[in-house]
Amino acid sequence: MKKKITQLLMIAFFAIGANSIKAQSTVMVGGEKMYPMKNIIENAVNSKDHTTLVAAVKAAGLVETLQGAGPFTVFAPTNAAFAKLPEGTVATLLKPENKQMLTQVLTYHVVAGRMDSKAIMKAIKKANGMAKLTTVSGGILIAKMNGEKNITLTDEKGNSSNISLYDVYQSNGVIHVIDSVVLPK
Repeated sequence: MKKKITQLLMIAFFAIGANSIKAQSTVMVGGEKMYPMKNIIENAVNSKDHTTLVAAVKAAGLVETLQGAGPFTVFAPTNAAFAKLPEGTVATLLKPENKQMLTQVLTYHVVAGRMDSKAIMKAIKKANGMAKLTTVSGGILIAKMNGEKNITLTDEKGNSSNISLYDVYQSNGVIHVIDSVVLPK
């Protein structure tokens, strides 16, 4: 009897574990797999679409923070998103004397907590169509639905960015890939 109970508990444990792994499976970003058991930095450094973001995170000294326990929700602009900025903007931000400005821009892309797409959509619905997301920098991003399943972020300057890839789960949070850089005031 005790052996049978133990076997049933083991089966239940493995079933729950398998469902958890299935719910947070690997996702391809920038041609590479993002593993849910790795942290934000361990995954981001492998994405060919996020080399500018990774360089900026390193220049701002945020690597250790984004390797921490979190959890964090990161809205990760692609290289193409950074390329949309006026010419010379990225080079200027990466200069050591502009580290504070770079840090402010990068932390404007991070929200404390793990907000997957379902949580963001729920917040939008609860706020009657426009959820205010407070960023780590202290700024506000407005999240709105763009159609039935697409989320658009609007920054404090009125610029919009679409989430192009949702729910890239990490051990310390979740990443959503965005198609434009959002900027604080």
